[in-house]
Amino acid sequence: MQVLIQRDSSAWQLQVWASFLIAVFLCGVGLAYLPGQDLDRAFMVMGYFFCLSAAFVLAKFVRDSEKARQERRPADTPMFKVVVWSGFFLAMVLTGWGLARMDINVTYKAFLLVSWLYLITCTFTLAKMLRDRHEADLAEARMQGRAQRDAEAA
Repeated sequence: MQVLIQRDSSAWQLQVWASFLIAVFLCGVGLAYLPGQDLDRAFMVMGYFFCLSAAFVLAKFVRDSEKARQERRPADTPMFKVVVWSGFFLAMVLTGWGLARMDINVTYKAFLLVSWLYLITCTFTLAKMLRDRHEADLAEARMQGRAQRDAEAA
């Protein structure tokens, strides 16, 4: 019996990594040249990092929960679900609030907003791609282990 292990193409992986790095670069440029007070700049840098880490955590949580549901086993605790979703929600709302209240040019605000949202979407795509690769590697290792066990048994 032949098992098909689906993997992302190298072109897709390159596109995902390139998009993520471009988003990080654009956010970095926007924050590095952010006019205004140092406290505003520090708040926005913390907000972007908070959103970035919260997006990775949320992506992992959702994927783990779906896998647990498919396997009909309990997922994470209900309290962890609250922590993950509220952390992501707070990261996005507080960063958006900080951006909205900043006294800077509207065009600059739009640049920061778009680069921030681009970063978040690229983060989810990157997290999915990395998880897919990990699961394909695990499936391949299991197949190789079974083949080796069958060869030793024969």
